Amino acid sequence: MRTARCGWSGGCRIVLVLGSVAIAFLGALAQDEPAKQPSTPQGNSQPQTSSKPDQSPPGQSPNDEKKDDEKKNENLNPAQMAAEKTVQAAVATENLGKAALFKARDWESGFLTGIYVGSGQPLLPVTREERRVIYLDQTLATPGAYMKRMFAAGIDQARGTPSQWDDGWGGYAERFASREGQFITANTLAYLGNSALKYDPRYDQCHCSGFWARTRHAVLRNFVTYNQSERELRPQWGLYGGSFGGGLVSTAWKPHPRNAFAEGGRAMLGQAEYGSLLNFFIEFSTDINRAIGAKKRKRE
Repeated sequence: MRTARCGWSGGCRIVLVLGSVAIAFLGALAQDEPAKQPSTPQGNSQPQTSSKPDQSPPGQSPNDEKKDDEKKNENLNPAQMAAEKTVQAAVATENLGKAALFKARDWESGFLTGIYVGSGQPLLPVTREERRVIYLDQTLATPGAYMKRMFAAGIDQARGTPSQWDDGWGGYAERFASREGQFITANTLAYLGNSALKYDPRYDQCHCSGFWARTRHAVLRNFVTYNQSERELRPQWGLYGGSFGGGLVSTAWKPHPRNAFAEGGRAMLGQAEYGSLLNFFIEFSTDINRAIGAKKRKRE
């Protein structure tokens, strides 16, 4: 049984501090920039507006409808009213379950993958406000990111690395916290780098056709991105610089022996592998939706 622990009084506290520092930094930037509504939202999320016409018959107000419903309920005995309410509750529960299931399997909603640019959308430069939204979404608000850290911590647990940490749930919690701190650090550094260079942090689906052409696009876009012009490709300096920095910082709470540059190199290799896989799923999200029975949503 491995008993050495990192200790919350030391390096492990950095894991929690990193997230607070990142959010505080974003808040400070938000105060420097005048409050405004973002331009046309980037990624696949589109604002939805509904103008539902009045369903009431001509000459009948909503209040009249309410009175009619009350009169109808008065004609029902308590048993009939209870049965009717039970049926309504069952229907509402069924609809809610279907909506949740559809959302969970709808890759195009960004629920698991985060914000990206669909093949049918224009690729427009991102504003400072939109960069903050993308950063927070990809770092803290996307379930897929947490699933990645849980999976990576599980691999570390199976391999027994670091060997000084326990094999039980306590050791898994330490490995997950370590991955969390490294991920927050890497995303924060990548956000700062892309903001300074004015590089696009999003993935854009290919306008091409064919499995191999789209796969090539998905893998390539893990290593290059567009600059402010959204036409010229540049190396992903911010993304891989952030990954390397996250690996370096993670040695602050990992037990000895540790090699900062080796940890940074492994982090960059992990980004090359996981980033390509994530881009692949985003690229073929429509096909995945069709295969599992989810209908493509209509864009407004």
